[in-house]
Amino acid sequence: MNYYTDNNRILRHYLSHPLMKRIVEMQEHGYSDAEKYNYAPVDFAEAIEGYELVLNLVGELCAEVVAPNAMAVEEEGPTLNNGRVEYAPATEQNLDLFRKAGLMGISMPREYGGLNFPRTVFILIQDIVTRADAAFGNLWGLQDCAETIHSFGSDEQRQRYLPRICAGETMSMDLTEPDAGSDLQSVRLKATYSEEDGCWYLDGVKRFITNGDSDVHLVLARSEEGSVDGRGLSLFIVEKGCGGVHTRRIENKMGIHGSPTCEIVFNHARAELCGSRRMGLIKYVMSLMNGARLGIATQSVGIAQATYNEALEYAHNRKQFGKEIITFPAVYEMLGAMKARLDAARSLLYETARNVDMTGQFNTLSRERALTPEERNESKLFAKKADALTPIVKGIGSEIANQNAYDCVQVHGGSGYMRDYVCERLYRDARITSIYEGTTQLQVVAAIRYATSGYYAQLLDEYLAIEVPEELKPLYDRVLSLTQKYKAAVETVLSLGSQESLDFLSRRIYEMASYSIMAALLLGDAVADEKLFKPSLHGFVAIAEALLAGHATYIEGFTPEMLDYLKTNNKQ
Repeated sequence: MNYYTDNNRILRHYLSHPLMKRIVEMQEHGYSDAEKYNYAPVDFAEAIEGYELVLNLVGELCAEVVAPNAMAVEEEGPTLNNGRVEYAPATEQNLDLFRKAGLMGISMPREYGGLNFPRTVFILIQDIVTRADAAFGNLWGLQDCAETIHSFGSDEQRQRYLPRICAGETMSMDLTEPDAGSDLQSVRLKATYSEEDGCWYLDGVKRFITNGDSDVHLVLARSEEGSVDGRGLSLFIVEKGCGGVHTRRIENKMGIHGSPTCEIVFNHARAELCGSRRMGLIKYVMSLMNGARLGIATQSVGIAQATYNEALEYAHNRKQFGKEIITFPAVYEMLGAMKARLDAARSLLYETARNVDMTGQFNTLSRERALTPEERNESKLFAKKADALTPIVKGIGSEIANQNAYDCVQVHGGSGYMRDYVCERLYRDARITSIYEGTTQLQVVAAIRYATSGYYAQLLDEYLAIEVPEELKPLYDRVLSLTQKYKAAVETVLSLGSQESLDFLSRRIYEMASYSIMAALLLGDAVADEKLFKPSLHGFVAIAEALLAGHATYIEGFTPEMLDYLKTNNKQ
């Protein structure tokens, strides 16, 4: 079995998107690396061939090793000994295999020992890895933190750290504290500069840190004495081997057991500044968090794929009343909805990934030379689209993962509640996706300005400005109707003229925008490959129509007085 080849028609569809040719050419600097490295591609076709070889290798390792190891990892989990985390033996085996296969420096340049793959290809690989085991996907995916050092660190830091990450050293981003969760401006961990030693020292506690006992930490700390907001925070690099970093506990979690979530104590830990002082939250962590949110969106799609596969296999094998349960409408309706949501979420994921990729490509180019006016404008367009889509793909993608996990257990019936079945673990693993790296509610806050400004409506017009074959025109008209219903709902909410009403109704607007955009993107996929995507498009448009109709009715019937009733009901 191979987790790439068994799904490669869909994954290859995103690899062959028209924008990929430009992304790869920019990533390869016009394929100039071929002059220095004999394994670098000479053109786009050779680059794609190389990506497919790696995807095939990852698919094989995930199917043959990572997925079979997941149950042992779940049962044994990491342990804490003398302030140090020890992974479960099966996790060590997974990491060792990926290190030996050269899969720990996917997106880093070749000069540091990486594979120099674009972000979109990294996401494709992560899609497969998290399908096999979401917990291992966390550990492996945190290598993406190296991008922060590559983008904002000094040349000396890049030369010192990036080869080690590519060789397999692990990373973490240490942001959250006991009194600073979503509100990172309240971070208190103290950074003090020693003139005598010529370095920084960190003191304080970090909590809920994924892979918190990593080899290399990126730590958000307060460097400006007397400051109280984000302008007093800087980003630091801390090595575990330099001392002063102690893991106090591993959290006892509902799911994702193989990935240790730690409480970390910094006791005068030696650190070095990454980038400029006071830019830690304002610039570097915002970039880091956007990458992390795309990573959780990918994890969500991987889990949604795994839950669909588990439910489908069980429904074909389980018999009741003398028939396979897949033949019962109540079951195949659930499975159809799971597949439709999965394909829609994946379509949104790769649209977001391509725009994040292009934003990164222009950022890299701007560090090498001044951008032309045309390039600056284009860079801004990609960046705005990436910023607008990221809170949607993270929020809605994670909600879809949770719904698919719920339905997977339901298809299994009583068996799904038992720990003997994979779906029970998937159900617990899915739950965190709508919480960490920013709850769904925070994604609504991040996204709503793009709704009220008309930007999501503009995006929908862009996505629907396509030629559609005759057989897809009825579906096109239904998607167009969705967008019109969404636009009308936004106008109704804005006409209320109340910030409190807007805040209250923002989740419904957010979901209406998200489902309309996913429907439009899935329509585009169906235009490109009707046989592959039309069934899911049919299913998803029906789901989106029902959701938008419900939200539109609620918004039309809303009055500000409803807020008073709700507040009264919520009094203790």
